Amino acid sequence: MPKYSTGGGGGDDGDACELCGRETTDLRKATVAGAKLLVCSNCRPHDDAGNAPSGGDSRGGNTGGSPGGAGSGSSPTESRNKELARKQAKMYDSATGDSKRWEEEGTSYESDRLPYLVSGYGDVVTEARQDAGLTVEEVAAELEVDEDDLLAVEDGRAATANVGGSVVRALEERFGIDVVDE
Repeated sequence: MPKYSTGGGGGDDGDACELCGRETTDLRKATVAGAKLLVCSNCRPHDDAGNAPSGGDSRGGNTGGSPGGAGSGSSPTESRNKELARKQAKMYDSATGDSKRWEEEGTSYESDRLPYLVSGYGDVVTEARQDAGLTVEEVAAELEVDEDDLLAVEDGRAATANVGGSVVRALEERFGIDVVDE
């Protein structure tokens, strides 16, 4: 079950990372933003346990930094989750060599949220596009979406590439396929 599962959907014998959706047999338990997940080796750096201050309790409180903690108007959990999401996006982009987008545009994780996707959704989209005899460029132009977003969906990394739910819904509608797990 890809993307931000709480781990309540099944046992420990899954075959896909619950954070990024990558299919692998090397999954380990991790706590990410308070949720217990099975994650792949690429997502293990996001484990809160690995980032907790040594000798302290990682369940809350102000662990340092500026007085006032999370800032006014937002709960500590909400601001922590947003901070973790920003860090994950920057980590991904630093690995691919492009962090300008996040620095200039910021993040908007609350709007156009990516829904839960079925296992192997990338292959389903790729097959549907190829069966229609279309290229990635043609589909991207037709749906007026970024080619990189379409490639991320086909590669099965929609969650880590911050692809919006509208892109996935447009692909479902265009090709008459089901990739959203509802």
